[in-house]
Amino acid sequence: MRITGTDLFLAFLAVLLISVSFTQTWMGLEQIFGPASFIIALVLSLVLLYLCLLMRKAKQKNRGTLSIVLMYISIASFCFIANFNALYTRFMRTDIYTSELRGINKNFNNLETDIQSKLSYKYDKRTAQNIEIIKKQMVEQIKDPANQGIGIRAQSLIRDIEKLTGQRVDLLTPKGNDYDELATRMGDQIDNMISDLSPDERNLKTDIHKAVENWNKNIREFLVSSKKDQDNHAQGLIDDSLTDYNKLGNRANTVLGENKFKFEPVFSKTQEVGKIGFAFDHAIKNFGMYSFMVFAVCILLDFLIIIIIHVLPASENGNDENDDYEEGGHKRIGPIVLP
Repeated sequence: MRITGTDLFLAFLAVLLISVSFTQTWMGLEQIFGPASFIIALVLSLVLLYLCLLMRKAKQKNRGTLSIVLMYISIASFCFIANFNALYTRFMRTDIYTSELRGINKNFNNLETDIQSKLSYKYDKRTAQNIEIIKKQMVEQIKDPANQGIGIRAQSLIRDIEKLTGQRVDLLTPKGNDYDELATRMGDQIDNMISDLSPDERNLKTDIHKAVENWNKNIREFLVSSKKDQDNHAQGLIDDSLTDYNKLGNRANTVLGENKFKFEPVFSKTQEVGKIGFAFDHAIKNFGMYSFMVFAVCILLDFLIIIIIHVLPASENGNDENDDYEEGGHKRIGPIVLP
């Protein structure tokens, strides 16, 4: 059988595509099968190459290829799943981690708001919320490095609080140059003025506020770090922040009571990153351009070659390249066979 330019092109393309597919299949199965994933991916890739050869030969001899195609599709579909897992995880890993951290940041802020809404205040809810907002602004203003202490802006905010509460706010002095400590004491003073809290409730409110400030700062700094640092350290930050979040939520449930505050623990979804089920679930729930691109690339890697094999002619002249030959290597011209 003569080897044509079309055969060489198909052979090169098949080896190229299936080699890339082999690498991604190996990576995609590694978390499930460990070291054995290399052997599994290699066997699958060799079988796909062999099926491509069988399809090409069958097409040259004008034989049916349905059974070969179905076998190829069944094996390539398994490779497609592994490829999608590997490629999607690689391209979307950073986005998955940062999205999780932004969600945790939002959960902390919501937890603080929810806890504060369940605390007992001397004023109606709307007034208490307004006082709380102004108090936070006052605390940040006192700590502001550009204008530390109880300056003009901080005093203006204090007067607003006095108007809402009808009470006088004492202007405290810092201990040395510790304006963070001064801001905390001023904030505590406002809390005592507007709330009717037990010691446990007061401590809970203080601790949740500190936790929110701490994790907002840590997550904000992490999100501007390098992609490599994010991929390497994100899971640790996610685990630590969720541990703190769940502890505070359970504590609030105990202090406030289940009738007043219900808390559902939150667990990390990114522990599943790298697993096949997670990749497809995340892609479906967050379907967008990247998900589509990864899907398209995986389709091309595993199925493009069989499409091309069936589109290209069986031989360069469009006829069976064995038409002019009989078995045994004798050339046939019309009805006459020449040795």
